[in-house]
Amino acid sequence: MTAMTPARTEPDLSFLLDHTSHVLRTQMSAALAEIGLTARMHCVLVHALEGERTQIQLAEIGDMDKTTMVVTVDALEKAGLAERRPSTTDRRARIIAVTEEGARVAQRSQAIVDGAHAAALDAIPERERAVFLSVLERLTSGYLSTPVENPQQVRRARQRA
Repeated sequence: MTAMTPARTEPDLSFLLDHTSHVLRTQMSAALAEIGLTARMHCVLVHALEGERTQIQLAEIGDMDKTTMVVTVDALEKAGLAERRPSTTDRRARIIAVTEEGARVAQRSQAIVDGAHAAALDAIPERERAVFLSVLERLTSGYLSTPVENPQQVRRARQRA
């Protein structure tokens, strides 16, 4: 560290959140790949099973752009896990319907995701877990609930030097 380096006055919360989130996502992605799914495919299957949803609604839930959503649904259709169908409430809209096989795969993928989350929480002493989750929930529903509009999209997490 040189004399020109600014003194840090707070812990690097951005790095801590980015790094743990990135590692958790890579662990889940690797585990989901073992059953032929991506995290996006899992997200679409699970949320499509919750109720009749259009591709646009599912893209918003999964924070996907239109192109990524189309590619994801195409892959689910090719695998026989989901299909595009006309909406029962709006004849202009098409919904993503999960097939019986897709529902079985979604059960397996949810168990994988739940296992990854449980493993991460197991790394925290039991007496601290409830506090940890409470703090994260407070941040995500409060101060860090809404992204700030930014003309330059943030592309990747910072890497610690």
